[in-house]
Amino acid sequence: MDISRRAQKLEPSVTLAAAAKANALKAEGKDILSLTVGEPDFTTPKNIQQAAINAIKSGKASYYTPSAGIKELREAVVKHIETYYQLRYQTKNVIITDGAKFALYLLFQAVLNPNDEVIIPVPYWVSYGEQVKLAEGVPVFISCAQEKEFKVTVEQLEEAKTEKTKLLILNSPSNPTGMIYSEAELRKIGEWAVLNNVLIVSDDIYGRLVYNGADFTPIATLSEAIQKQTIIINGVSKSYAMTGWRIGYAVGAEAIISAMNDIASQSTSNPTAVSQYAAIEALVGEQDTVEFMRQAFEARLNEIYPLFAALPGFKLEKPHGAFYLFPNIKETLTMCGYTDVTKWVDDLLAEAQVALVTGAGFGAPENIRISYATDLETLKEAAKRMALFIEKKSTRAIF
Repeated sequence: MDISRRAQKLEPSVTLAAAAKANALKAEGKDILSLTVGEPDFTTPKNIQQAAINAIKSGKASYYTPSAGIKELREAVVKHIETYYQLRYQTKNVIITDGAKFALYLLFQAVLNPNDEVIIPVPYWVSYGEQVKLAEGVPVFISCAQEKEFKVTVEQLEEAKTEKTKLLILNSPSNPTGMIYSEAELRKIGEWAVLNNVLIVSDDIYGRLVYNGADFTPIATLSEAIQKQTIIINGVSKSYAMTGWRIGYAVGAEAIISAMNDIASQSTSNPTAVSQYAAIEALVGEQDTVEFMRQAFEARLNEIYPLFAALPGFKLEKPHGAFYLFPNIKETLTMCGYTDVTKWVDDLLAEAQVALVTGAGFGAPENIRISYATDLETLKEAAKRMALFIEKKSTRAIF
C-alpha cells in the first residue's frame, strides 16, 4: 500500500530519535549518559499524584470528558492566566489538549490553508515546521544570529513577510537556546504583528523556568490589541514535571478555540480524564514544588555552564531559561576533523557514550543541544567524557 505524500515528507523528531537510541544502548548494558530529552528528572509532585488517585477512586476518571476538557480544568487555566499574566479570559477561550504539542497541531490545522506561510525563527523547536507542513502550510525560516542571542528582529520579519504570511511562532524562553525576549523586543514584534494582521503563536511552555534574575514577559500582556492577536500555548509538562501526563492547553480567540475543539472531537475525543484532574491540582494547588525545581535547574546551570563553555572550540551563550545549552561547535568540528555535526554526535555516543541532540534538527547545523534536566553527577561526567573525546579526536586530526 502506498504511503501518503505528507507522511513521506515528514522528518522524524531528532530529540525522540536520540533518546530512543540512547535508551536502546542502555538496555544493552552500556553506560550511556543521556542529555537528550527535555524532561525534568523530578517525579510529579505528591499533591498532584494524590489528586489523580482521588479522581480514580471516586470514579470521575472513568468516563469521557468534553473534547475541550472538563470545565473545572478550563476554569483552572483561566485562573492561572489571571494570576501569572493578569489577563482575563473565559472558559470558551480555552481548550485542553493531549500535551502542548497537540495544542500546536490543532492550531495549525484550524487556521492554515494550503500555502499559507508561517514565520519560524531559527533555531526552532523540532516539531514547528513539520506540523506546519502537515497542515499544508509553508514554514518560512529566519536565521537568528547567536551573537544577538538567537532573537528575531522586526526588520527580519518585515523582510520575510509576504501577502501569504499568516502566523509567527515565538518561543520564549526558547527550546533549544534558553534565550528570553525582553519586554521592549516583544512590544516591537507584537505591534508589527497587529499592523500586519499576523497571528502570534506564543509558546510559553518554559515561562516559569527562568534563572538568575531574568524576567519572562508574556507577549499577550503588552496591549489589548496584541492580546487579541495572540494564541497562548502552554501546559503542565515542564514546570510541574508532568511530561508523561500529556496535558497542554491553548488560550485565545473564541472562533479559533472552537475550531480547534471541533478537530479534537474528531481525533482524540478528549484528553485523558485522570490527567485532567491531576492538572487542576497542578495549576491551583501549592506552587512551592515549582519553585524548588526552578531553583534546582538554576543551580545546575550555574555549576555546569563553565564546564561546557570551556570545552575546546565551544561557543556558548549562557541561557536565561528552559533547561538546555546550545553551543556552536564549528571550531570543535574542524579540530576533530569533522564536517558534519550529526556524525560528530553519533561518534560521541559510540565512543564516549554521551548522548546529545544534533542541532541540525533545530535548523542549526553547527550546534548541539545539551539538556541539563538531569543530575549534576551525570552532567559533570558528561563534560569530562566530551573533553577527552575532543582531545582524542583533535590529536588524530592533527596527525
